[in-house]
Amino acid sequence: MVKICCIGAGYVGGPTMAVIALKCPSIEVAVVDISISRITAWNSDVLPIYEPGLDDVVKQCRGKNLFFSTDVEKHVFEADIVFVSVNTPTKTQGLGAGKAADLTYWESAARMIADVSKSDKIVVEKSTVPVKTAEAIEKILMHNSKGIKFQILSNPEFLAEGTAIKDLFNPDRVLIGGRETPEGLKAVQALKSVYAHWVPEQRILTTNLWSAELSKLAANAFLAQRISSVNAMSALCEATGANIQQVAYAVGTDSRIGPKFLNASVGFGGSCFQKDILNLVYICECNGLPEVAEYWKQVIKINDYQKSRFVNRVVASMFNTVSNKKIAILGFAFKKDTGDTRETPAIDVCQGLLGDKANLSIYDPQVTEDQIQRDLSMNKFDWDHPIHLQPTSPTTVKKVSVVWDAYEATKDAHGICILTEWDEFKTLDFQKIYENMQKPAFVFDGRNIVDAEKLREIGFIVYSIGKPLDAWLKDMPAVA
Repeated sequence: MVKICCIGAGYVGGPTMAVIALKCPSIEVAVVDISISRITAWNSDVLPIYEPGLDDVVKQCRGKNLFFSTDVEKHVFEADIVFVSVNTPTKTQGLGAGKAADLTYWESAARMIADVSKSDKIVVEKSTVPVKTAEAIEKILMHNSKGIKFQILSNPEFLAEGTAIKDLFNPDRVLIGGRETPEGLKAVQALKSVYAHWVPEQRILTTNLWSAELSKLAANAFLAQRISSVNAMSALCEATGANIQQVAYAVGTDSRIGPKFLNASVGFGGSCFQKDILNLVYICECNGLPEVAEYWKQVIKINDYQKSRFVNRVVASMFNTVSNKKIAILGFAFKKDTGDTRETPAIDVCQGLLGDKANLSIYDPQVTEDQIQRDLSMNKFDWDHPIHLQPTSPTTVKKVSVVWDAYEATKDAHGICILTEWDEFKTLDFQKIYENMQKPAFVFDGRNIVDAEKLREIGFIVYSIGKPLDAWLKDMPAVA
């Protein structure tokens, strides 16, 4: 029986290994992590992450050929293939701070693998890593190998949160990069044979190591670029009276462009986009390509601009102040069908409103109060480091209440900000909500999911990203 071990039981490692176990019953899969609470959750009825379909997959395999354990060294020792899916946070200090990836966890995993291995192993990069990380890992393993042979492969993930299980079942592509040597090609073939249990061969792409590592960063940069492009156009639409949904549809029907990732919004979030682009910027700068670095920096600048523009619109519309006004925040996760709040635009929007002394009432169906309060107390990039266990700020807690019902969140509110596109927000009883709000009642739709005209008929003043402004908003101060 082939044995696979995955170091790291997070958003990537857990779901990926669960699907491998389901699709490859002849392979024993162990997911290991030093976090006792995380492994305990994976072994319980309440998994540590929310992902549609994940519960069912885990329950089918757990205890049969899928195991979650804190005994990292034992499972690494036994494994033929070791996936490394540890965190690669953005450095907060030292060389490359604010841009470069911190490879501390990766290096420590590599040293541990070299330490405990008594048989040859294939080591697979599953985390998103800077180009040439494999070379550094190879050196660590080679100099500590004690005669054991290791082959390094890059197998980046291309999962979208909220559809991760669907993406794993039916991927656009599986990418495997390896050394172009007989041993490297043999290792690529070994990993390819795992995925071939359910992925058609034409969708399993093989490249050299550096192409695979860079492809992940490039894919995320291109997707984020599309979002920033449509968001930049949304600002122009508001200024000219155009409708971004109509413009995006017209643009998306061009077969060279396509319709995906052309939905204007309050901004992109998630653990990858910003982190990977900053990483790309750093790599470009290190390779003497400042113009290329500047190009990619602009994608993040537009994303930051979109969030601050949204906050400015809220404040300007409500008589230029939200001080001591109750603002209902509907949705805190960075997208629907996930409880993930990493880099969610809701953090910057909420902090912007708190900066103007608003009182926030937040509702999200999948995010806990504890998580929301911590997110609003953190400094930039802290979410990706152990420091995220810091206590919450008493000032933030005082101005923020987290409720478990959209109607409770909006009761007596002056305005509503929709920041996540949860389906349930489309079917709320807005007549009931309007009757229980302060007047004038405002809706700021950061996801373009409500019918603005119907809400205006009820009596709301509505702002939708990239849509023609109603008379009230046109009379308010201009928003840059």
